[in-house]
Amino acid sequence: MENGGYEVPENANEHCPGPQSESAGKSDACEGCPNQQICATAPKGPDPDLAAITERMATVKHKILVLSGKGGVGKSTFSAQLSFALAAMDFQVGLLDIDICGPSIPKMLGLEGQEIHQSNLGWSPVYVESNLGVMSIGFMLPHPDEAVIWRGPRKNGIIKQFLKDVYWGEIDFLVVDAPPGTSDEHISIVQFLQATGIDGAIIVTTPQQVSLIDVRKEVSFCKKVGLQVLGVVENMSGFCQPLSGFRFMSVTETGEQKDMTDWVITSMQEKCPEMLNLIAFSEVFDSSAGGGVKMCMDMGVPFLGKVPLDPQLCKAAEEGRSCFDDSKCLISAPALKTIIEKLLSQLEVSRIEEGA
Repeated sequence: MENGGYEVPENANEHCPGPQSESAGKSDACEGCPNQQICATAPKGPDPDLAAITERMATVKHKILVLSGKGGVGKSTFSAQLSFALAAMDFQVGLLDIDICGPSIPKMLGLEGQEIHQSNLGWSPVYVESNLGVMSIGFMLPHPDEAVIWRGPRKNGIIKQFLKDVYWGEIDFLVVDAPPGTSDEHISIVQFLQATGIDGAIIVTTPQQVSLIDVRKEVSFCKKVGLQVLGVVENMSGFCQPLSGFRFMSVTETGEQKDMTDWVITSMQEKCPEMLNLIAFSEVFDSSAGGGVKMCMDMGVPFLGKVPLDPQLCKAAEEGRSCFDDSKCLISAPALKTIIEKLLSQLEVSRIEEGA
């Protein structure tokens, strides 16, 4: 639907002035519209910097946003490991962290303490490997404990600067790690990149309803702004760990704990050694309502897969390394690999095609 030359959302009020109109979100016709806040805060009219952004992004083949409705679901961990995996497949990869107030990507890529350098081509990403570059406001802070207390316009400004001033060169993938929610940063990144062609968004959730309620809003946001949902990843989908990796405790009636690990391990070794090769599983979050699978069916979006809560994956993220480099993440790494292969298949991307 169009109004005054502007594309109007299907769920807009009858006399919608259009989301790009100067009166968007502010006119009487906007009262009660579900899109009012988004329209009121979005930049209006043609942006002179869009041409510069389009020129920069012309060397980027695929652009993927990683979103989450709620914080703490492992979105940045997924973004980091996705980037590590793509780079290990010999793709040229860029990882852009637009979580302005909580930039955790430098930590998860092992790049703490690094700084941005400038050349005649623009800002240079910080490189993990020759084919994996990273850009984050975390590299610009004078101290890692420094708080970023910025309002929307200033956040939008730094995102725009990242897009038009960072020189990625010829790359296959740009993975954009966004903050949780549907705020200014999300509106800006979609608007700035829309003309350059965004492949879509991956949405990360955990299985319980408290997370899924917000993820449904994230899916709705994507539909409103015309951003394809490439799929949903259910993270922390049950706690998994080899039985030999657990500590065992006995608890008295007064709550006193006693470590019984040595006794338990010795007993298993003597009486049933094959038990030590088993993987123990426990459901941490309530998924009785169907989890991410049911939500995807209800909302008509793809489900990419589940990643268990694996202490070894958590450790890899803390140490800033890939979970695919060794056999320590024997539970989470195969799950992530399956999801990434499904994503590449959906994008119709192969190593041969990209290397051609």
